[in-house]
Amino acid sequence: MIAALRRFYAEEIEAVANLSSQAIVEALASVPREDFLAPGPWSVLSDASAAMSGDLRTRTTPDADPKRVYHNIAIAIDLSRMLFNGQPGTVAAWLDALALDRGQRVLHIGCGLGYYTALIAHVVGAGGRVVAFDVDETLASDARRNLAGMPWVTVRHGDASQPLDGTFDAILVNAGVTHPLDPWLDALATGGRMILPLTATMPPSVPGQSSTIGKGLVLLVHDDGAAGSAVRVIGFVAIYSAVGVRDDEKNARLGKALTAGPAAWQRIARLRRDPHEPASSCWLHDTTWCLSTV
Repeated sequence: MIAALRRFYAEEIEAVANLSSQAIVEALASVPREDFLAPGPWSVLSDASAAMSGDLRTRTTPDADPKRVYHNIAIAIDLSRMLFNGQPGTVAAWLDALALDRGQRVLHIGCGLGYYTALIAHVVGAGGRVVAFDVDETLASDARRNLAGMPWVTVRHGDASQPLDGTFDAILVNAGVTHPLDPWLDALATGGRMILPLTATMPPSVPGQSSTIGKGLVLLVHDDGAAGSAVRVIGFVAIYSAVGVRDDEKNARLGKALTAGPAAWQRIARLRRDPHEPASSCWLHDTTWCLSTV
């Protein structure tokens, strides 16, 4: 029964997210999502699209039957922080854009309880290598336990802001950041791809509380062997803000750049790392990197 539900779920996500990778579909059909969650019943986001406007209302599943998690829904990991196990149709589309393949090395930053890490590991197989980070020590420990059956996965506690060992064919940044960190860019192999959610902080849903959610662009960064990296905007997202690696000044400048609207940010074409003066082609310019339209 549950295997059939998981297969239907995988095929539904394939259709919703327009997936091209059958390996990701098979991972969705094979990895038990309930094994990467706290025991149910579960709190789920009532309307993922409404989250874009700061509406984070939740509902609780009627019971703890695992069938409840096999829908395109975001499920709470820690409701007090508005931290969710992401919406499968969104994250699966990001994995699809990374063009994952057998034997690859993949870095996952912000792994939570490890569900999407497990999908990645299923795709790359035992001949690959997955390194996952979470800044929350408890989540990192839980993810390590959840992923113990996949010895080609290493889970580390930290924010991945320090220089990394070796290079990676794919990098998934699974939290909102204000800028790409140099260690992440340095770790991207030639030909590699990175999913990078660049977000500005949203106002808190409850007055007086700090906001844990940011809103902004999802970038696909592709090291194409030329100067800098090719960049394509692949979506707009509201997502949990990364802890420890955001910058208030960059947050303000990113927020201002986003207000220029799609006509401006849809023209982003490259991530430059060469020293240069700000120019009209710089959508967002910084000291060690620049998102440029040329």
